[in-house]
Amino acid sequence: MQSFLTRHRDEIKGLLSGFDRIRFRGTLRWLATSHGLESFLVKNRILFKNFVPWAQALTDRVKEATTQLATSLGRPIQYLQNSRISKEDAAGTIAEADGISEGLVCVLTAVEPCRTFFVRRNRERRQIEIRSQSGKCLHQYFYVKHRELGTVSVRLQTWLPFTVHVCLNGREWLARQLARQGLGFEQRDNCFVDVADGDRAQELLEGQLQTDWCGLLDGLLREVHPVHRSLFGEETLDYYWSAEQTEWATDVLFRSRESLARLYPRLVRHAITTFGSDDVLRFLGRRAQAWRFHGSEIRSTLKTRAEGVRVKHELNGNSVKMYDKQQTVLRVETTINDPRDMRVYRPKEGDAQGSKAWRPLRKGVADLFRRAELSQKCNERYLAALGSVDVPTSLQESLKPLCAPTTWRGRRVRGLQPFQSDDSALLASIARGEFALHGFRNRDLCSLLFGTEQVSEREARRRSSKVTRLLRLLRAHGIARKIPNTHRYQLTENGRSAVTALLVAQQASVERLTQLAV
Repeated sequence: MQSFLTRHRDEIKGLLSGFDRIRFRGTLRWLATSHGLESFLVKNRILFKNFVPWAQALTDRVKEATTQLATSLGRPIQYLQNSRISKEDAAGTIAEADGISEGLVCVLTAVEPCRTFFVRRNRERRQIEIRSQSGKCLHQYFYVKHRELGTVSVRLQTWLPFTVHVCLNGREWLARQLARQGLGFEQRDNCFVDVADGDRAQELLEGQLQTDWCGLLDGLLREVHPVHRSLFGEETLDYYWSAEQTEWATDVLFRSRESLARLYPRLVRHAITTFGSDDVLRFLGRRAQAWRFHGSEIRSTLKTRAEGVRVKHELNGNSVKMYDKQQTVLRVETTINDPRDMRVYRPKEGDAQGSKAWRPLRKGVADLFRRAELSQKCNERYLAALGSVDVPTSLQESLKPLCAPTTWRGRRVRGLQPFQSDDSALLASIARGEFALHGFRNRDLCSLLFGTEQVSEREARRRSSKVTRLLRLLRAHGIARKIPNTHRYQLTENGRSAVTALLVAQQASVERLTQLAV
């Protein structure tokens, strides 16, 4: 991505790359499948016909423990009847109203879909069995203001297999770290628009990868689900933690709103019209040849939201997207939901001392470092592709210096008037194709501007003198230059760009210009 940063280095003041949002999943692996649950029931001598009352007793214990926890801390338990209510907003409102800066904020409950177990009769085997099916049950959302992590949510399924989801935000985590170290920063929503020490902030983001994830998540679970350790009697069932979804964001901090506002529409247009399937495969670390006949769908979408315009490229549930945040931050973000198509160099699971090879990337937190590495590479490839976007100046920016008076060799020279007939004819004349290689002379412009009819010698000298003044005007504004040791002149690069833009604008219809503006 260095090409992008180099191209816009005068407009960029910082760069931050790290985890944005992470959703962890805690699974009791023994109870995660119907066969596993059946073996657990057999081992503990629980009849299948008694499964429902046994499971209901476990659910009652979980609910009772939550009620006791909330009551002891003086925090509310609120049931949400409408799924459209934002739980984050509801928890934020409660925290602000009660002035909660640390500890449990509230417990929100809702009946939501889940994967759970039912007792069903198998007619072929003529016996009852445990089946895993989709259903609904009560879920409890614990919102915690963590001293180090910021706002954390823990979602607990109150029916077997008691799956847990933990959501935390790397940017909020970073804000707590910066505050503890006394480093200044400005944060808006989930985004840093300014950081006093960008290098130190990046070190802290990279340091998050060294976290003991299992210890951290187990500690969070003990705070909100203390009954888990004794829920199954003498059996000790530990949660297996996996990263169900990770968002790795690279934020490019611009110095001003105007800089990003000028650049971003061109980036959006380039991304949605230029990046094809092969490009998306390359961004996400795939070989295009291997995916020709894979049958996977690659989608690129453009959506306008309240906070801005978002471009998203998606493959197999994984995606890379770009959007502008808080008007001064360009964010490129890689989201991984399904890492099975990715590879990590590791030994076989369960054989830590065995030989290593490139194997499928697991969801388990053991491979989280590799997932972050792959996400960062994806962001870098995407920004590198955006580095090729040309950012031409607008017509107004090109014309502003040309239309203003200037000085040349100590004499004042007027500004151009490109939309008046005389100067417009001059610009059209010097832009003719026959002058592109060998240039134009005074006599060439005289015939184009005044015609080829015969005139008196005095009138010819008057016309030649006027063209000389026009040539001085063009040279003073940097539109034309004299070819050494000749009487010919050529357009400069800036002059050719400005003249071409003017002529195109003069000939374009109002409808076409309106479409381009939109």
